[in-house]
Amino acid sequence: MKIYVDADALPKVLKEVLCKVAEREKVECLLVAARMPFVVQTAFVRGVAAGGAFDGADDWIVENVEADDLVITADIPLADRAITKKAKVFNPHGNTFTPDNIKNAMAMRELMSELRTIGEVTGGSPPFSPKDKEKFTNALNRFLQQGKKNMKRNSIRTTPLS
Repeated sequence: MKIYVDADALPKVLKEVLCKVAEREKVECLLVAARMPFVVQTAFVRGVAAGGAFDGADDWIVENVEADDLVITADIPLADRAITKKAKVFNPHGNTFTPDNIKNAMAMRELMSELRTIGEVTGGSPPFSPKDKEKFTNALNRFLQQGKKNMKRNSIRTTPLS
């Protein structure tokens, strides 16, 4: 189990949370961006420079992610691609993307883009808040606890009855 982070627009406070949790839980966390993200490299935390190509970081994550890894991103098309590879996905606000809700999120993204284009919607998302940090941290901890349970369940060997 690994954590892949679309780090280009990740709030600094979440990088700190991720680094602490990766070290505490001993899980590999890769912060991927166009340029090398500023992060202290450790045995469990690594920055990855994916290059300046359009969607280079997204492509790198999709090429490397495996089923049941975690992808953290605000990029809905990346979330969709990661879900296709059976990864777990949530955004920096701790909201989970699933096969059941990702198509809705994609449609809403398209609608909002069209509304911005014609000038009906201006401005962006509200500022990142302490409540967002708390929700993200809780989602991350739930994911890791579930991962531990699944690993224990998969490592239990049963002996056939004779």
